[in-house]
Amino acid sequence: MTDLLCMGEPMLEFNQMPLGADGRRLYLEGHGGDASNAAIAAARSGARVGMLTALGDDRPGEAFRALWRAEGVDDSAVHTDPRAPTGIYFVTHDEVGHHFTFHRKGSAAAQLGPADLPEAAIRGARVLHLSGITLGISESSCDAAFRAMEIAKQAGGLVSFDTNLRLRLWPLRRAAALTHAAAAMADILFPSLEDARMLTGLDDVEEIVAFYLRLCPLVLLKLGRDGLLVATREGSMRIAGHSVAAVDATGAGDTLAGAFLARRLAGDDVAAAATYANAAAALSTTGYGAVAPIPREAEVKGWLASQR
Repeated sequence: MTDLLCMGEPMLEFNQMPLGADGRRLYLEGHGGDASNAAIAAARSGARVGMLTALGDDRPGEAFRALWRAEGVDDSAVHTDPRAPTGIYFVTHDEVGHHFTFHRKGSAAAQLGPADLPEAAIRGARVLHLSGITLGISESSCDAAFRAMEIAKQAGGLVSFDTNLRLRLWPLRRAAALTHAAAAMADILFPSLEDARMLTGLDDVEEIVAFYLRLCPLVLLKLGRDGLLVATREGSMRIAGHSVAAVDATGAGDTLAGAFLARRLAGDDVAAAATYANAAAALSTTGYGAVAPIPREAEVKGWLASQR
């Protein structure tokens, strides 16, 4: 059994690199998908982690299974669908930040429905982690996500939810309604400030936190370079951002979620886990791609010690 089960769509990644000496634009092949990123971040921080998803019967699907096994992520709850492909996406960069182009319609993960859920694996996990992307990729995936949350809660487990808003997947009104329905089922919520402003229509950070605390008892509001605001109904604390040589923020929020959950499962209190996760997210921006730069526990702890 795993302590943490991450549910969501894995996608093969092609990440834009700087121009080469000959002027050609090259792309670095890697792995992405928010749930997979979070699972690997948690595994690298010491947690027992599994994935819940579906892959195509193709080379990208095989590559993901190989990746997870190398990272110590259990893939026994992952279904192979011979009728549908594994999704892919491209990351490009400019002065504004990073941008995504997805090719995921009809992917194996989007075909997953409630009847496909490995209920024993969900009941056996201490925490189920998923995101707004899992709700948005298809109606069947959305139904499966809500059913998975119900199973986890009925078994006495915790639900962790990351808003991860992608408006290319669905209209804002539907996204907000279903995201907030999921947040109301969650025990731990990871909204980003950008997502939260669109989903709630609010601008002020304190008002946003108050809104989400009415739905969920623990809110970790991701502020990007400005760090993290951690709030419970008893109080809140800010964790400052870190100055690092950032080149690619792909997967940083997923790294934060996975690292936080790993340290909470290891017994850290909320403040210590959030401090660790905030540092892990910052370090993950210092390399290209979603997975390769995700730091391991020793690296994060060593870097934090060097900052004191």
